[in-house]
Formats: sequence, C-alpha cells, structure tokens
Amino acid sequence: MSLRRRLSAAVALTVAAAGVVMAAGTAAAATRHEAESAPATCDGLIESNHAGFSGSGFCNANNAAGAAAQFTVTAPAAGAATVNIRYANGGTSSRPADVLVNGAVAHAGSAFDPTGAWTSWVTKTLTVSLNAGDNTIRLNPTTAGGLPNLDYLEVDAPTSGKTTVWLAGDSTVANSSGSNVVGWGRELSNYLTTDATVVNSAVGGRSVQTWLYESAVTSTKNSAGECVLSSTAYAARWQAMLNASTGMKAGDHLFIQFGINDGSSTCPRHVGSARYRELLTTMVRAAQQRGAHPVLVTPVSALRCSGSTATPTRGFLTETFDVGRATGAPVIDLHKLSYTLYNSLRFCPFNGDYSSGPVGAFFANDHTHFEAAGARQIAGLVTKAVRDQQLALSAYLR
Repeated sequence: MSLRRRLSAAVALTVAAAGVVMAAGTAAAATRHEAESAPATCDGLIESNHAGFSGSGFCNANNAAGAAAQFTVTAPAAGAATVNIRYANGGTSSRPADVLVNGAVAHAGSAFDPTGAWTSWVTKTLTVSLNAGDNTIRLNPTTAGGLPNLDYLEVDAPTSGKTTVWLAGDSTVANSSGSNVVGWGRELSNYLTTDATVVNSAVGGRSVQTWLYESAVTSTKNSAGECVLSSTAYAARWQAMLNASTGMKAGDHLFIQFGINDGSSTCPRHVGSARYRELLTTMVRAAQQRGAHPVLVTPVSALRCSGSTATPTRGFLTETFDVGRATGAPVIDLHKLSYTLYNSLRFCPFNGDYSSGPVGAFFANDHTHFEAAGARQIAGLVTKAVRDQQLALSAYLR
C-alpha cells in the first residue's frame, strides 16, 4: 500500500442539530462519522477495494508521520467520552499514533495493531475527557507508516446526570452467596459517586451460559461437546437488562466476569472456548447496541501458593481478551491484578487455615470466596483499573 493517509476532518457532533433526543441523566448514543464523507477530508485516496468497510468507502491516505486525522466534537457537558475508531491494518507492524484532545496528548503512542488483512476491520475503543462545548480529537501518527486505513469514528459524548452500573457474574461478584461470603460487586458502590447506581445481577455458581439461560441448560452434551439448551429463552435477569424501558440505556455500564464455573467438565456449567466467546460477544454487542459501555473482566484469581508466591489459577483468559479485541470492549485483567495483590499482601506461604490471620480476614472459608474486607479490596482493584485505563466509568469515581 504505497499511499496512506492524512485525514483532516472537522466533524460537528451537535446533538440537537442531529435530531437526537436524550433522556435526562443519560449519555448521547454514539454518532458515526464516515471517513469518506464530508466534512471529513483525506490527503490520499478514498477507496473501496477492500471489502468489509461501512458506508461507501474508506480513507487510504499517505504514509507519513504527522499525517493526522482530526475531528471537532461538541459535547453537551464535560466528562468522559468513548471514542470508537474502526480501522484495518494489513501490514505486519503496528501503526502507533498519539491521540490528542484539545491539543494535549490523552493517549501516547496508541497502537493500531495489524488486523491480518486489509479486509479485516476492527474497532479500537478509547476513553477521553471532553470539555463542555467544542473539542478537537486528533490522531497523530508517530512513524513513517502513518495511520491505518480508516473506516469511521464514533463518539459517545458525555452528558450530565446519573448512570447505572450493571453487573453480570458469579459468586465472586454477587452481593452475597451465603453467610459471610461477599462478592466484589457488593463493595463497588463504595468507590463510586452518588450519581452511579449499581445493579448487581451476579449469581453464585453460574457459568456465562447458565447465567444467561438458567434451567434451560440441560445436563446433556451435544456432538460438539456443548451443553444442550431446552429453550433459547433468556433468564429473567438478562431480560431485565435488555428491557427497553427499565434496562440498559445509553451511558450505562455493563461489567461481565465469568470463567470460573465455566471450566467444569460436566453440564450444565460446562462451556467450551468457542461457545464462551460467542456468549460474551452476545452480551457485549447487546450493551453496545443500546449505547451502554461494556467492560470485560477476567475471572478473579483464587489463592494458590507455590512456596511464597501466589500463582495464577483461572482459565478463559485468552477467550476474554479475544472478545475484547473483536468487539472493541475494554478488558480489565482482574485475574492478574488479584494474584498480584495476594503477593503484595504476602499471603503465601499459607497453612490452609481460613479462620484466622490476614488470609482469614480476606477469604471466607476457602481459597475462592471473600469476606467483606477482601471483597472491598478486589472492588478497589477494579475501580483502579477503570481509572488507569480511562474507562467511561472513571467520570463517576470518587
């Protein structure tokens, strides 16, 4: 590809002018701006020779450092905004770019990694802070390779008001799974402002499939080794999230953590890798279609010691990251963050007594479930990652 891109675009996201009506306390639905359509301009070629793009074409501008893509965004209120950039990079190396907001670097050297082919389009999602009124968002390539082929940019501009944080997961997330067992979801509100409401629909003992379909998942496997469904009707908890009136709305957040019970070899909890990806993708896409912000969370680690070191314990890590890359949903690696925390607290070596000492104060009777104090620390890891990764929920952190 000898020609690459300089895209200098001024895109006004004036919601009222676009005819978008926002309910009080919600965020505007993401607005798409095609790279090939005015007012966007492309210093190169508008092409349509690589299938899979949106609209009538894509921008293939010149190879050059500094050949930037710039958009002007009007936000009705200050706060965090989600920016989705759809691109293809059929080369063999990343095409990094600084992302500048109002002239200041918000994400330095953000990677636009190879996608495998010029016909393979992916979405890169970033969170930036916008001022009320007009803002500029500029993608400034830092190498001679320039930017990747650009299909479109979407911006979910912030509004003032309240948000709902929806949680889907197992007992390590649930409010309570018996006596002193507390999931990190119950403690999450301690880190959020009063403008954020947590709706915790996590349920103990569930895989992603049993959480979605509950008793419709049978104890029989099909020829592919997956548990057979007696019905494709969703469980009430997922139906509630999908409810057009009272469920997820634009500007809300959906945190999804599974991967502990899914590793069972027997039905109904068993979920294979491909099915796991499929179901996570279904949940992520449902949130995105409603203008909500999905966040994938790798399964929190159990405590397992190898001498004086806490070691990784969970599966479905690769699958979770795969879905994140394919959908553009951010991933919080709670698995790594949690066993790293155990090491910082020097939980290992451990004699197996969960009734006393620092481990007993953190874990409830076993190596998997938490006391309230432990759950609060795990919730702290989640919210620190939200802040560090500049996710949309960061606008609601205390």
